[in-house]
Amino acid sequence: MAEAELEAQTSQAAPGQAADAQVSVIIYSTYGHILELARAQLKGAQSVPGISAQIYQVPETLSAEVLQKMHSPAKPWEGIPIADAQSLPQSDGFLFGTPTRFGNVSGQFKQFWDSTGSLWQKGALNGKPFGMFTSTASQGGGQEETFRTAISNFVHHGMIFVPVGSSFGPELFDMEELHGGSAWGAGTFAGATGARQPTDLELRIAEHQGREFGRVVKKLKIPQGAA
Repeated sequence: MAEAELEAQTSQAAPGQAADAQVSVIIYSTYGHILELARAQLKGAQSVPGISAQIYQVPETLSAEVLQKMHSPAKPWEGIPIADAQSLPQSDGFLFGTPTRFGNVSGQFKQFWDSTGSLWQKGALNGKPFGMFTSTASQGGGQEETFRTAISNFVHHGMIFVPVGSSFGPELFDMEELHGGSAWGAGTFAGATGARQPTDLELRIAEHQGREFGRVVKKLKIPQGAA
């Protein structure tokens, strides 16, 4: 991976300036669609002064042989660190990206989240904001249903859902161009074979979501030592 591309996946506060808040973009991407949306989300989040951000990928659960039969790139994605569930409390907010699996998150993402039981017992993620983005094969593939069914995973941790709403403007509701995404969060359509890539509009929606989410995280962050 080119150095510039790798640097684009990480954002740090300006030299000599401590970050106000840390956003973790945690994803599973089968063919790269979610990864592309994640990079746009990161770009949006890092445009907010004082926000430090990083993309992480959850561990792959499928063998290299199965991935090859699925015509999926080998995992892990080069240059992107593997998410560590026990390190989640260090982040101030999360953007979760996963392809849909029958109206739910991918098995890889679910297995990762199932490992957060000890954090749930301690209430370690209580009050932390989160947003979501997804990818489906088609318009009727269940983007909004994926958000709806996934939310229960985070509600049990006492986390706060931050949707996009209508803040992106009229283009979110444009009927002239096929595009994913809704008031729930950014999205893309991969097509039945995965050949369709995220469009400029879909990437701009994702970038907007990352920027708006970064602003919310910064507002909600309680300074250390504050009552």
